[in-house]
Amino acid sequence: MSVQVTVGAQALHLEVDAAIVDLDGTMVDTIGDFAEAIARMLADLQLPALDAALIEHMVGKGTEHLLRSVLAHVLAQAGHPQAARPEAVARLLPTALARYEQHYLAINGQHSALYAGVLEGLQALRAGGLRLACVTNKPLAFTRSLLAAKGLQGLFEQVFGGDSFATKKPDPLPLLKTCEALGTTPARTLMLGDSSNDAQAARAAGCPVVLVTYGYNHGQSVEAVGADALIDSIAQLRVV
Repeated sequence: MSVQVTVGAQALHLEVDAAIVDLDGTMVDTIGDFAEAIARMLADLQLPALDAALIEHMVGKGTEHLLRSVLAHVLAQAGHPQAARPEAVARLLPTALARYEQHYLAINGQHSALYAGVLEGLQALRAGGLRLACVTNKPLAFTRSLLAAKGLQGLFEQVFGGDSFATKKPDPLPLLKTCEALGTTPARTLMLGDSSNDAQAARAAGCPVVLVTYGYNHGQSVEAVGADALIDSIAQLRVV
């Protein structure tokens, strides 16, 4: 089948059987959840608060990377000696991770919202016969509960998190394993995401890739990433 991507006055046709969809920054704006769980974790550790605006630049590479980035920033903010910061981060990380996970599970979905057009767009793709999978660097337990909270869980045949495989995006392994689970070929499986992580994984796996313009992408513009197309809403995708 063909998925039509409308970009301005142009229409791009991609011959695909399935789509792999990212979660944070693609389907759900989760910065509020991240900010709340991080704020509670930092308070537990008696560390300075973090400006929520900075979190958008840190998400997308998994929980451990996020917390390492947060801890390094707040330690610098507190005047911790630069040479000692890596050791301090490593020492704090196990406790920070445990506290963060406890808080995140408690508030998951309460401070986040679906982006406009996500539910309608995915429902239309599925109704058109496109098979859907969700692949994210978010831990699987967080992923499943968030999809359920936002009414999306029934749309996906397969759901994989950052702890489902040996590596995370931008490594291509999660996409390749998802294609295996779906029984599709990478060349006919669209990657739909919001960041360079998604694009790099897709290119390495041999998948076509479409990125949304409203996501996080580590604080950088997606225009230079090199996707097959950029869209402002998932509702711009049509099965034809």
